[in-house]
Amino acid sequence: MHRRPLGNGRRLAILGSVVVIVGCLLPWYVWGLGSEALPTVEVRAFNSTGIISFLAALATLALITLPYASERPVSIDRGLFFGILAVAALAGVVLMPFTTEGVLGSPEGLLPDRAYGWWIAAVGAIIMSRAAFEIAQEPPHR
Repeated sequence: MHRRPLGNGRRLAILGSVVVIVGCLLPWYVWGLGSEALPTVEVRAFNSTGIISFLAALATLALITLPYASERPVSIDRGLFFGILAVAALAGVVLMPFTTEGVLGSPEGLLPDRAYGWWIAAVGAIIMSRAAFEIAQEPPHR
């Protein structure tokens, strides 16, 4: 089995992926709390483009574990692929208000006290981007 130390960039990618996954399980948009509107409208990551962020986080975790499942280094384990997955995670978060109906009409539902999952996933996607940068700065393994 290929034994290589886990670098700081990959540790950061694990952290960012877990944060995105946790954020995807929480509400991404909530409108109608209290007496403002009935019924309450709640959008989660799986009802919008957040599914892209969720899948990118899962793929990042799979990409991190892939070199440890084979005998020799894997060519896909490069900063470019981590960067592509980080961009996909960011795109899933950023595109949600523009692709989900009614969100831009009442942006109060995106406030951090209501849509905490969206904000947590955004932080996780930013962490994944930083991890991709650090992985791209590492020397290639042979």
